[in-house]
Amino acid sequence: MKRRTMAGLFAFILAVGPVATLFAADGVIKLGLSSSKSGNYTDVGASAKNGAEMAVQEINASGLIVGGKTYTLELTQVDNGSDRSTAINNALNLISKDQVMAIVGPQSSDRAITVGELANSFKTPMISPWSTSPLTTLSRPFVFRMTVMNDLQAKAITGFAAKEWKASKAAMLYDELSLDPVEMSRAFRQAFEKVNGPGSVVAVETYRGKETDFSKQLQTIINSNADFLYVPQYHRDIPAIVSQAKKMGWKKPIAGSNTWSVIDLVEKCGDACTGSYITGNFAAGGAEGKGRTFTENYQKKYKILPDEVAALNYDSVYLIAASLKNTGGLTGNIVEDRGKLRNQIAVIKFEGATGPLNFSGTGDPAKCTLLIKFGGNGVLSAEDKVCPEK
Repeated sequence: MKRRTMAGLFAFILAVGPVATLFAADGVIKLGLSSSKSGNYTDVGASAKNGAEMAVQEINASGLIVGGKTYTLELTQVDNGSDRSTAINNALNLISKDQVMAIVGPQSSDRAITVGELANSFKTPMISPWSTSPLTTLSRPFVFRMTVMNDLQAKAITGFAAKEWKASKAAMLYDELSLDPVEMSRAFRQAFEKVNGPGSVVAVETYRGKETDFSKQLQTIINSNADFLYVPQYHRDIPAIVSQAKKMGWKKPIAGSNTWSVIDLVEKCGDACTGSYITGNFAAGGAEGKGRTFTENYQKKYKILPDEVAALNYDSVYLIAASLKNTGGLTGNIVEDRGKLRNQIAVIKFEGATGPLNFSGTGDPAKCTLLIKFGGNGVLSAEDKVCPEK
């Protein structure tokens, strides 16, 4: 977004708010949820909505007590339409007009980076459940994320490939116009070549946007004699890529990042993805503890298994609720209380459906990276994990 446009938006919000509102009188704390109800990623938006709504309902049922007072969480949902400008305009309304205490979302880095700039400028806590770009949280003390970072995923899949497949040569395929895949590919190449030497990523193939024929790129990859194919691409393209690769004779492993982990991919890729591995935060198959409880309750409520997006949004809401409790009490002044909430998010030690985490002085979580396998029954299951050193 151009600087002139962003400056205009900032001037607008300064003109209309935020103002110090006494919200405590009616006992309601508002949270904003920015997701894609329309546009290119409605499946991601649906999972985000389900996870966040379920968390709010559970928290309200058990009672949210902050400083001895009982509050009700109210979720204000906006449709960012998978569009950056729309996401910014929605965030302006959430911060100023709706006066939410915090924002959950946007999910993808393309929108989370710009909304994060706005939220931080006006000191409103924001948690992006699914964005992996370092720029989302960089030098933004009011902005946090729930997902493991690109560099950690890259190190995890590099180590796993060496251990499981004896891999010393890799190939990559990704959309060069899509931010998260580009950044994930860069992180993977750096991690893999650090271990296996310069040039060990023997084929780097790209495509653009809505391409559906990947045969040219895949033939180059097959000819490269790589030990495995790494495709850190959004879930919508994966069924075609994997199916075409196998039809062309590719029999070696195919791996990806957490951008695969949407329930829509599990349903559409079917047998073609069986045996593939990805890195991520959550897998419904074999989940234990809070993850298992979440999975069972989610499946009972929505009649489908939860995916990573649902789990991360669920955890985001619960983390905000826990941080609110840790404030010891709210003043009723939305500006002051946003600051109090931010300070508690920054130091919290939290465990949710996606496991334990803390932020260690940054907006990026210290948490385990899962190695997740696509099972023959279409269920994702965690096979291994790589955790931060204590």
